[in-house]
Amino acid sequence: MAARKKTAPAPVKCPDCQTGQVQESFQVGGRKKHTSDDRQEALCLTCLGTGEAPTD
Repeated sequence: MAARKKTAPAPVKCPDCQTGQVQESFQVGGRKKHTSDDRQEALCLTCLGTGEAPTD
């Protein structure tokens, strides 16, 4: 019999994001800051941009 190849399990997706980036709102204005309707992408702090769940 031939030996089976051991493959690594598929990485688990990050619970907070899927691609390593999250969309966040931002504030605009001088004195009276208000939240913009637009969104900007930011690095996911849970997985640090990898898209995979952190291991303990």
